[in-house]
Amino acid sequence: MHSFLEKQFNLSKYRTSVKTECLAGLTTFVTMAYVLATVPNMLAGAGLDKHVTMTIMVMLIILTSCAMALYTNRPFALAPGLGSVGIVSSMIANEGISAPITAGVIFWSGVLFILISFLGLREAVVRVIPISLKHAVTAGIGLFIALLGAKGCGLIVANAKKNTLGFGDLTTPSVIVCAIGFLILLFMKVRKVPGGMILTILLTTVIGIPFGVTTMPEHLFSMPANIGSRFLDVDFLGALNFAYIPFLIALFVPDFFSTFGTVLGVGAKAGYLDENGNLPGIDRCFQVDAIATSFGALFGMPSMTTYLESSAGVEAGGKTGLTVIFTSLFFALSLFFAPVALMIPSAATAPVLIFIGINMLSGMRNIKFDDFTEAFPAFVCVTFTIFANNIANGICTALPVYLLLKLFAGKRKEISPVMYVLVAVCVLYFVTIL
Repeated sequence: MHSFLEKQFNLSKYRTSVKTECLAGLTTFVTMAYVLATVPNMLAGAGLDKHVTMTIMVMLIILTSCAMALYTNRPFALAPGLGSVGIVSSMIANEGISAPITAGVIFWSGVLFILISFLGLREAVVRVIPISLKHAVTAGIGLFIALLGAKGCGLIVANAKKNTLGFGDLTTPSVIVCAIGFLILLFMKVRKVPGGMILTILLTTVIGIPFGVTTMPEHLFSMPANIGSRFLDVDFLGALNFAYIPFLIALFVPDFFSTFGTVLGVGAKAGYLDENGNLPGIDRCFQVDAIATSFGALFGMPSMTTYLESSAGVEAGGKTGLTVIFTSLFFALSLFFAPVALMIPSAATAPVLIFIGINMLSGMRNIKFDDFTEAFPAFVCVTFTIFANNIANGICTALPVYLLLKLFAGKRKEISPVMYVLVAVCVLYFVTIL
């Protein structure tokens, strides 16, 4: 078995081991486990059965993540993008669009994704993004991950009176447990304890029991639901109605840029990027991501996309696709042990997400801060990723700013023709939002 895994995933080349990849896969699973509750709950608001949705979602996570592992040998796990889940929920619940037509819109957004990926256009798009923005994307994602962790445990909350973010109640049990977990994680990192991240999550989960943050499950087991009723419940032709084009764009553009940002950001953390900030073989990652979206639509699932939480596995030492093979195995177990997986509170994963986010800021040192036309777009990318609460929003704001600054500075020769197309797509994206 070891020789097979070595041949399939080139473990020695990446200086890793089966044990390390297993711990990394478990870390990715634990930091992603919240999707077991959040996605079914969000889609339940649109009238979709929670148990069926969870079973479909886990099945798709397993299939698409394993496809990514075997086709690209990268430690990138896939799951439904929460942004697309929100859009799909709104389409059905607020706009009154039927579930079959909504599934069709998701399908066609995936087909558009596939065409761009397999024609090589997406890699061309990635290569035309300036290196300063690539590093800014990584930093922006880092802050976004840290913010997700801080919000999840209640450390940072929205202040309605001041219309801004601020500290939550620092005396609440979840914040105290998060703080304890962060101290444990710092100790683990300083002492270089193997598997420190997953140990931190598990210890913090246990510590959360007397605080009332960790809720013990009533049952240990649950059986998967029957998903036959949702398969191919898709109105392919009805979804081609011109009225649904804004929804198609709203699903496609964030998926396009979010995947680009996530793959690049996590790839940078894993040390995959070359001297120009490009990720070798990135087109394969895009192809898997694109097919995953259309395949998931056959079950009515929102856009499947590469998950930011993959960075947790990379931080834990994951270097190859074997990491997400193990992640998929743990998700397979969750079909039967979902109550156990769901007992891990956000306060236990928050310290890990905050730590990872801070570490991802290191790429900012590669930005040319003495060149305003490079530095300011990078600043815009990072800040609007946080301020606008979306990776795609940060990138779609930064690209037009970059183009305008280069034109104003008389540096037209530094602009690729593809950049004009990208900026046009960004403008169209904002039009759909308006």
